[in-house]
This record gives sequence, structure tokens and C-alpha cells, in this order.
Amino acid sequence: MSAVQPPQAAPLWNHTPESLKAELDAVLASARSKLDAIVSLPPSERTFAALAELEATLSSRGEPLTFYQNVSTDGELRDASEKAENALKEFGIEREMRVDLFEVLKDASTRTGPLSGDSEDARFVEKVLLEGKRAGLELPEEQRKELELLKKELSRLCVTFQKNYGQEKGKIAFSVEELEGVPPPVVSGYAKREDDAKCELTFRPPDIMPLFKYAKNPETRRKAWEAYESRVAVNEEIFDSVLAIRRKIADLLGYDSWADYVTEVKMVKSAQGVHDFISDVESKLLPVGKRDREQLLALKEEEEGADSTEFYMWDWFYYDRLYVERTLDLDDALVKEYFPVEVVVPTIMKVYETMLGVEFVPLSNDVDKGDVWHPDVQRFALWDSRGDGFLGYAYLDLYPREAKFPHAAVWSLVPGFTRSDGSRSYPVCAMVANLAKSTPDRPALMTHASVVTFFHEMGHVFHNILSKTKYSRFDGTSVANDFVEAPSKMLENWCWVPSVLEKMSSHYKTKEPLPSELIEKIVKSRYVNVGMSMLRQLFLAKYDITVHTAKEPENYTKLWNRIREDTSLVKGPAIDAPGQAAFAHLMGGYEAGYYGYTYSSVFAADMFRTVFAKDPLSPQAGRLYREEILRPGGSRDEMDSLKAFLGRPPNAEAFLEQLLGAPQ
Repeated sequence: MSAVQPPQAAPLWNHTPESLKAELDAVLASARSKLDAIVSLPPSERTFAALAELEATLSSRGEPLTFYQNVSTDGELRDASEKAENALKEFGIEREMRVDLFEVLKDASTRTGPLSGDSEDARFVEKVLLEGKRAGLELPEEQRKELELLKKELSRLCVTFQKNYGQEKGKIAFSVEELEGVPPPVVSGYAKREDDAKCELTFRPPDIMPLFKYAKNPETRRKAWEAYESRVAVNEEIFDSVLAIRRKIADLLGYDSWADYVTEVKMVKSAQGVHDFISDVESKLLPVGKRDREQLLALKEEEEGADSTEFYMWDWFYYDRLYVERTLDLDDALVKEYFPVEVVVPTIMKVYETMLGVEFVPLSNDVDKGDVWHPDVQRFALWDSRGDGFLGYAYLDLYPREAKFPHAAVWSLVPGFTRSDGSRSYPVCAMVANLAKSTPDRPALMTHASVVTFFHEMGHVFHNILSKTKYSRFDGTSVANDFVEAPSKMLENWCWVPSVLEKMSSHYKTKEPLPSELIEKIVKSRYVNVGMSMLRQLFLAKYDITVHTAKEPENYTKLWNRIREDTSLVKGPAIDAPGQAAFAHLMGGYEAGYYGYTYSSVFAADMFRTVFAKDPLSPQAGRLYREEILRPGGSRDEMDSLKAFLGRPPNAEAFLEQLLGAPQ
């Protein structure tokens, strides 16, 4: 395929702050002009086609402009990108608050007549009209104006919160003695301060996680954790303000809470449904979590030589790792030696190629020509290896740098959709990660957890690339928020399959794959301390749904620490550190939706066991997955996609068996 020219050119990444603003101004001017044209159409010509075209154009031209803030090394360009996101969100609010447009669309719906209930056209009309009602367009004018102002302020605050989180530059320093236990290759990679020769760490995962997992001195871990939890304290007041505005908006729209407003359009349907789900899972996990805690406390007492009755957040990573090493004789640092980035990444891509029938074709990356936004970035054209032609473009931006988004995520940059002339717009997406870079002593290596994360995020890439919908609003991961993680969480299972582990491992010195006895230990480690691990997820979900159903404001920092201790069975610092100020999910579209990670895990477990467990690399199973889960995107009800894939309605049996270790 490498000699075949893709039918669509890749985006150019050569914006300056000035050209980005000019492009933004042109996009918004064109969009406003098209909206005015839509509402001025005579009744006989009113359809939904013009709105669909406008949505697609806004996404295709606007999303790349907002992406720079996550990856650019140019501070002025990041600022311009952030302003672009604010402007586009404000325009989105302006658009959704146009009563004249809503009336035109209602009229178009009446004139169109009944559509097939399961068609993508019918779903588009249904969603557009529901959005109008949820936007408050049936409210009196005075309340609509108040609502619009509140939404714009909410948008601005969320963007600022995310900027503070993504561009956090905090550091903490320790002496080599204080870092006792941290693997020497990691310590050698830390920056050294000139004045006192202390090692200086950022709060990015490659720096801070080895400290949490290996530093023997509990005081070192405590200091690091308190600083880590407080690293974005500047967001504490913003968090309070955002929740206050969300309560006002929910009240104006007639919802009991912001959570009820959000969940109305999700699979779970209501805030009470979220509470019930969390309560049910917590009741089943609590005995397992308490057992895990007792085991770890015993190990802590043995290690620290004291009567250990408390288990702290800064104990978790250290003793979880130590417990695995002691009980399974599994050394995480040794496992890491078998996962060099240069081997793992292309092998995982090859696994996806085999299973899903695709081909990655690497492209040249000249930064000066605008091929990519940074020299580290890899760019690929994706083709269907079964003859279905070009699929889209994918970018991998894998290594940390200052001011870059600090974790792992996938951005849809250009949606896939069908143009009005019947031709295709092909999707473009980017995975951003922060894998450890090479050190003077060894090449870049990945922990097994990083391998799992990479496999997961590649799942989102393929959800975007292999979706094929008529409308851009249904493309790829544009599904119900509590289903969006299910496909990728299902794909994490591949990282625990012995044959796949062997295939993607190669010791950085000997080039030998993981030996079978080490693979067996890795597989056994999957559900070690799973009770406490899952209770941590439920703490985050419970905090999220609690703050978004509360009727009155409270001290959200104290609430964060109280719910964590009550739910996840670990104590936090003596000071109430504002960990919620770094809970970026709640400002990035997951508010009242964090439960979705656990909720979607139920579907993920069922999907894997039912279709893939017998042969995870089966092309036939991969084809079914492409057709029934990825291809529809959000163009049909998620439950219908699950039923088509499973051959029946989903259930929680596989999920509970995984967590509790025995049939329920």
C-alpha cells in the first residue's frame, strides 16, 4: 500500500499563533453565515442536511486548532489554541441557544415525515431536537439569556482548569539517600540540582511513579504524595465555581441535579442508576478489599517493623508492588526489561493489523513542512488489508516534554463522515502518551502497566479509524459516555494473554521473549489486590456523582479526602490536599460520568469472554468486532450494538468472575 497515494491529504501542522487565529476567525465567520442561511430558507427547502454539513466542517477545521494546546512546545501557540477552544465552545453555545434555528429544525422534522426508527437519519433528527430541549430553547427569553451566559462562563472555567492541569510544571527534590530503593537507571535519569546535588523530579508518571512504587523511606513517599496531590491547587477555586454554575444550569432546565441532566442521554439513564450501580459493585468488592488491606498491612508491619494499623495512599503503590514480588516472585523492574518501546509499539500495531485486517504505512515526518508538530511524532496512513481501501491517518506522540498533556489520551482531529456529494471524509486521530525515554544506561522501556495503557489507547484509535457513519456527530468514539471505554477496556485483555505477551516482548539485551514462568506470574498478578484497586475506582466515581447531585456547596477538598478514606480503605495526608483539583475528567466531558469506567468494564468482560477468549487474534472475531462495535460508532443505540456483537443482551457474569475469582 505504501506506493498508493491516499485519497485525502493529511492535515498540516504549521500554524503560528497569528495563522491559527486567522483560521479560527474564518471558521467562525463561515459558520455564522451558514447558520443565518439555514434559518432564512423557505419552509419547502428546510432539511437537516445543511446543519449536518456545518457540524462536520466545524469539527474538521476546528479540532486541529484546539489540539495544539496539548502538544506544542510554543507557549504562544498553546495560548492561541486554548483561546480557539474557548471561542469554538462559546460558538457552540451560541448556536445551540438559537431559537430561530430550533424552530426551523422542528419545522424540517415535521415536513420530513416519519423516518425509519433504526436509521441514522432518524437518530440524527432525534438527537438534534432533544439537544434543543436540553439547551433550554423552550424556556422564556430571560431565562435563555441567563443560561447562555452561564454556559459560556462554565466553558471558560473548564478550559482554564484543563490548561492548569496539562501545563503544570511542579517539581520536588530528594537526595539519593532519600530515594533508596528506586532502581538506579531511574535515578540516573533524574535531573540533578547544582546547588545541593539533589535529584529533581517532575510530577509526570515516568518520574513520580517509580518513587511511589520503590522508595523504601515512607517519609519520602509521604512528602512526594502530598506534593503530588496538591500539584494543581490553583484549580481548587475553579472546581468550586464550576460546580456552582452546573447546579444553576440544572435548576434552570428543570433537572434535580447536574448528574440527572448528564445521565439522561447515557446508557444508565439517571443519577439514581449510577448510585445504585456503585452501591451494588461496592457491596460485592468491600470484603475483597478488606482482605487485600489486611494482607498489605501485614506486609507493612513486617517491612517497617512497627505496629502498623493505618494504610496510607503513599503506601499503596509501594506495598502492592512488594506484595506481588513477594507472593509471586514477580519483579516489575525485571519485567520492564522485556518491553523496550522500539519493540512493543510496532508489535502491538502488528497485533491490531492481524486481528482487524488493517495495515499501518509509516509516512515521512518533516516538521519544517508541517507534517507533524514535533520531531518525536510518528505519522501513519491506515489501509484496509482486505481490500476496502484507505481508512484514515493516525499520529503517535509518545514521549514526555514540558507543557505536554501529562497522561495518555486519544484525540479525534478530523471526523469521518459522508459528504453531501457522497464522497468520504476520512478520519484523523492522534494518541498522546508519556512513555519513559531512554537513559544513558538503557533504551526506553515500558512497564507492563504502560503496555496495557498503550493497548487500551490504541483501541480508541481504531474506534475512530474504523467507524463508518454518515454523520460526523456519530463518528468513532461519539457514543454514550458510559460505553466509550468498553471497547478499549475489552482490548486490555490481550495484555494478559500468554501468546500475545510472548509476541510483544524482547529483552533489551538478550532479545529473548518473556520466559513462560515469568508470563505465568504476570497473568497471576492481574487480580492481586484487585479489591482495593477497584475500590479506588469506585471512590472516584462516588466522589464525582456525589458532587454532581449535591444541592448545596460544601468543602470539596474535605469531601475528597473523606470519601476516599471511607470507600478505598486508605488514609490520605494529615492535611487535606486538594486532589480534586487534578481530577481533570470532571472538566473534560466525564462529569457525572466517571462511573462509566467501571460500568463499561461490565460490557468489556462480557465481550471478551463471549467472542475473543478462545482465540484473541482471530480475524473472524476481529471482523465481527469491526462490523458490530466499531463501524456503527454512535449511529445506533449502544445496546443494539452489544446485542448484535454478543448474540444476546449483555450481563455481568464475566465481570464478577474476573473480580471475585469464582463463578457467581
